[in-house]
Amino acid sequence: MDTPHRPLIAGISAGLLLLAAAGTMATRSPAIAPAPRVDPGPIVRAPAPAVDPPESGQTAVAVLAGGCFWGVQGVYQHVDGVKSAVSGYAGGLAQTADYELVGSGTTGHAESVRITYDPRRISYGTLLRIYFAVVADPTTPDRQGPDRGPQYRTAIFPTTPQQKAVAQAYIAQLSAAKLWKAPIVTRVERFRGFYPAETYHQDFLTRKPDYPYIVYNDLPKVEALRVAFPANFRKQPVTVYPLG
Repeated sequence: MDTPHRPLIAGISAGLLLLAAAGTMATRSPAIAPAPRVDPGPIVRAPAPAVDPPESGQTAVAVLAGGCFWGVQGVYQHVDGVKSAVSGYAGGLAQTADYELVGSGTTGHAESVRITYDPRRISYGTLLRIYFAVVADPTTPDRQGPDRGPQYRTAIFPTTPQQKAVAQAYIAQLSAAKLWKAPIVTRVERFRGFYPAETYHQDFLTRKPDYPYIVYNDLPKVEALRVAFPANFRKQPVTVYPLG
């Protein structure tokens, strides 16, 4: 299976850190390797949303963009109450929902994740709380970690009017709390559709936990989820495709 290209962390020290942590990561066989031990990533003590009314039904859908979709998907696959988390594209047109085109930064798409969840077990507001606490830095426009461009922006795509109200109220609540040194730039954008990404992107964190980009950027987010939200953490991820 082809390994998609991602920018690795610049700098000799970061490269040495990755090699020390994962050894010969890039030469692993297709079999799933053990996940390296990592420290938790940054945790923002985001409060529970003040506005978070219950949703009806047994299934609801949230669409979130928070930088590279490998890590966003990987985190939500470990959230209890999530039925599926699919990497893909949102914000642009169906005909431009292609990895190479989206990577040009000209399509309007953001790398996004469609989260299908049971609202009786986890609320939309809690999904947003996890997003702001451990998934994405909401203060960096068109950038997350080493990735640059509008396709890596932080954005929320509400799929219902109620979700839109919750997202707008929560951003206002977090802005008033001044938890970050810089203003929140995460946008609540109109939902125009979601388009699943190519097969090789799905379950990337789970299938390749020793891949350098994952070790440095994304496994710490999963560990931060475990530490900050123990009641919402599930050890075994829910995956798009069967593993093995």
